[in-house]
Amino acid sequence: MLKDQNTTESEDKSINVLDLLKYLFFHWKWFLLSVLFFGGYYYYQYSKTPFVYSKSAILMVKTPENTNVTARFTRSSMINTISVASEVLQLKSKELMRHTIAEIQGDISYSKTEGLRNIELYKDSPIRVSFSNIDTEARASMTIVPRDSNTVDFLLLDKDDIIHSQKVKLNVETKTPLGLLTISPSKFYKPSFFGEEISVTKVPRESMVSYFLSRMNISQIEEDAGLLQLTLEDHSPKRAVDLIKTLVEVYNEQTIEEKNRIAVSTADFIRERIAIIEQDLGTVESDLERIKIDNSGMDVKDAASMYITESRSYLNSSRELETQLSLAEMMRDYIYDASRSDRLIPTNMGLADLNVERHINDYNSALLRRNRLLEGNNSNNPVVQDIEQSLSYNRQNIERAVDNAINGLRIRVQNAQRDMEMAQRDAISMPAKQRQVLGIERNQKVKEELYILLLNKREENALNQATADDNIRVIDPASGSDSPVSPKKIRKIAIGVGIGLAIPTAILLLILFLNTSVRDRKDLEKSLTAPFLGEIPFSKNNKKNVHVVVREQATDPVTETFRILRTNIDFMSNGKSKQVITLTSLTEGVGKTFCAINLATSLAFLKKKVVLLDLDLRKGTLSAKINIPKNKGVSHYLADRTVSLQDILYKNEISGIVDIIPIGVIAPNPVELLLSDRLDSLVATLKEEYDYIVVDNVPVGVVADSSIINRISELTIFVIRAGKMDKRQLPEIENIYQQGTLNNMGIVLNGIRKGRAGYGYGYGYGYGYGYGYGYGYGAKK
Repeated sequence: MLKDQNTTESEDKSINVLDLLKYLFFHWKWFLLSVLFFGGYYYYQYSKTPFVYSKSAILMVKTPENTNVTARFTRSSMINTISVASEVLQLKSKELMRHTIAEIQGDISYSKTEGLRNIELYKDSPIRVSFSNIDTEARASMTIVPRDSNTVDFLLLDKDDIIHSQKVKLNVETKTPLGLLTISPSKFYKPSFFGEEISVTKVPRESMVSYFLSRMNISQIEEDAGLLQLTLEDHSPKRAVDLIKTLVEVYNEQTIEEKNRIAVSTADFIRERIAIIEQDLGTVESDLERIKIDNSGMDVKDAASMYITESRSYLNSSRELETQLSLAEMMRDYIYDASRSDRLIPTNMGLADLNVERHINDYNSALLRRNRLLEGNNSNNPVVQDIEQSLSYNRQNIERAVDNAINGLRIRVQNAQRDMEMAQRDAISMPAKQRQVLGIERNQKVKEELYILLLNKREENALNQATADDNIRVIDPASGSDSPVSPKKIRKIAIGVGIGLAIPTAILLLILFLNTSVRDRKDLEKSLTAPFLGEIPFSKNNKKNVHVVVREQATDPVTETFRILRTNIDFMSNGKSKQVITLTSLTEGVGKTFCAINLATSLAFLKKKVVLLDLDLRKGTLSAKINIPKNKGVSHYLADRTVSLQDILYKNEISGIVDIIPIGVIAPNPVELLLSDRLDSLVATLKEEYDYIVVDNVPVGVVADSSIINRISELTIFVIRAGKMDKRQLPEIENIYQQGTLNNMGIVLNGIRKGRAGYGYGYGYGYGYGYGYGYGYGAKK
């Protein structure tokens, strides 16, 4: 069951999509008009939009990785600072673009018109204009028309209006409202250009800088490579190539100029410093020479070094003795400590006295032996007691040896300090000369190292200046397709066609989704449970006031649908006779009378006797359409008992086979007339003579007449107009059916149109009811 349900839902969705397509296709004329309009508009835009060409070049930024060994040696200090990102930013700088535009005169445009499109000529222009004193940010527009080999017409424009004109000789500086200018011919100046207008535009340089920068793109080909792709789009392919080439050249020229400027400044600084240091070195050497002469050739440095060496030697000896003295004192404190009398005495402490070390080793051996004996014996053992005595004797010897060693060390320390003081006095005997010599020699060494460093830097700077190299090298020169990248004809037209299709689609779908009127049978089946009898398609003949559109032998859709309708009426009868068929609706103007006329005609094609009865006593639409003389009719019959059926019956008035009873005149009291028993007797008499009585009733939602007439009805056809009735009114019709207000009620959908979401929006004929209820006989005769 679930699978069947899903299948049904998918089929419904497909049907909905198909209905939408049909609905849209029904309005193909709007789509065609929209496509032609927008397609034509975008083709016009394409035809007037200047072509744009794209040119690209591959550049290499020189880095330590891609620079040869010689260049790295001479330019190492500069090349290490090169960054690919910084090079890209510099290439995109406005100042660089200003110089480039000035080089190629990119702020002056030469163009001509071909069709609707302006073609940039650039260097292919037959003339060149040189301005003598015009501001770089000035804007001017002019037209040059070559007349002959010597003269041209100069036309100054202001918003496409000529404000000044004059004849100008070629290669002659001429005074104009723009100032002095010279118009010179190029190699393309030929008679074929005579009489042709050449547009010359002087654009502010800053505007051209922004224009070219916005159309220039620089990207790094790979992150770990110093390769850049520079792409430029312009209206002239030759100007794009020249601008890329000139941009790189100007950049390299500025880079080399900047490097040379730094090198010259560096050379000047080094030269000045070398001269100063040479003078300082001469002074230092003279001072050193004078000191040696004053000291009779004695080498103060060597003597001072000797005394200082002796002083340092005594100092080192004193420090070593003091260290040993400290160790000996520490040993003595350890030995004299009563709490450590049973502990081993540290050995190998670095004491220079071997006698002390020997006594300590003997003492430690005896102490270890005693401890082992005590583990298995008591202290009264004779052997233990002998060892105790030996330990006491050895400890005393150690104490005496340590004391002697300390006294000896103190004496040696005093001697070393005395010798050191004597050496220091000898060294201090000539401090002034020694300090003076050391200061002079130190100053001399510093000056010499600085002098050598500056000489090296001078040579390195000279090499860098001589071998100054570009930062960027062109790998692939600027090139690209000669076909424009924009505008694209197919793309432009496709956009126009797309918009031409999208706008009608959006509008039609918006109308469709906002439209709450009944469009097809599905809308009725969702809200109504009353039997559905048929769908009447829209008939164009009705626009021509041809009310009978069914034909006996015809196979057109309208005739076929009325055949289906009369068949469904028989099915509703269930074998019972349903002679009186009443047609009503909720509101006026739904085609109820049209359905009544054609249904009666279709029934008559079955060789049945059919009569049309117009019971719309308030307006008489049926009688008006058939154009029956209004001498006598139903209103006379119901109001006057002397009027007979033959007085109001008109034979074969419709298609020669259907009789009709008109209303006669508009009744002032239709409700009273319809309630009279004359109506029942009339219908009873007609049922004896006719197989079918088709009654054109009034709308049930307008007046109460339809409810009164319902007593004579055996089958009620409720007519709904597609595209006219709002879906929100359907519950009201469902209430009428559920409450049984109308006898044997069935639904007919009138005025559908194939192609509009499956069906349509109603008939093309309109006849407003315009009920004027309550007016008298004299209103309409």
